[in-house]
Amino acid sequence: MTVSQNTIRNVIGVIGNIISFGLFLSPMPTFVKIFKKKAVEDFSPIPYLATTLNCMFWIFYGLPFVHPNSILVSTINGIGLAFEVFYLSIFFAYASRQGRVAMVLIVEIVFTAVVATLVLHFAHTHEKRSFIVGILCIIFGICMYVSPLSVMIPNGMGALFAFAQLVLYGCYYKSTPKKGSKAEVEMPTVSP
Repeated sequence: MTVSQNTIRNVIGVIGNIISFGLFLSPMPTFVKIFKKKAVEDFSPIPYLATTLNCMFWIFYGLPFVHPNSILVSTINGIGLAFEVFYLSIFFAYASRQGRVAMVLIVEIVFTAVVATLVLHFAHTHEKRSFIVGILCIIFGICMYVSPLSVMIPNGMGALFAFAQLVLYGCYYKSTPKKGSKAEVEMPTVSP
C-alpha cells in the first residue's frame, strides 16, 4: 500500500490549515476585551496590520497563475484575511486615532495591488512569479512574527543601556576622589 505524494501533500496542507486557523483565532480574547471595554487601551494595531499584509501576499502566492496546486495556501489565508479585517474593524471602531491605522491599511492594499500588477506583467513564468512572491511572503511573514517586538525592542534597549551605565559606574566609582567626610568646621568653645 503506497500513498501518493499528492495525498501526503494534501494531508500536510490540511494539518497546516488547522494550525493556521488556530493562529488566526489567537487574538480573539484581545478583541473581546476591546469590545467589552469600548476602548483599545494600549493595544497596538501593528501586529494585525502586519498579519493583514502577510495574508494578502500568501493569497496571491497560492493562486494558480502564480504557484499552481497551492489552493490550500490561498484558502487559509483568505480566512485569515477575513479575521484580520474583522479585528481591524473592531480596532477602528474603538480607536481614538483611526486615521493613521486606516492610512496604513490603504497603503498595504495599494502596495499589494502594485506588486501583483508588476509581477503578473513582468514575470511570465510560474517559477519567476513563485520566486518573487515567495520571497515577499517570507519577508512579510517575518514582519508579522516580529511586529509584537515593536514594544519590546525599545524596552530591551533601555534595559541594555541601563546595564551599561551600571557597569560604567562599577568600573569608575573608585577613581573619583571623595571629599573628606570629617567636618572641617569646629564648634567654638566659650571660656568663662
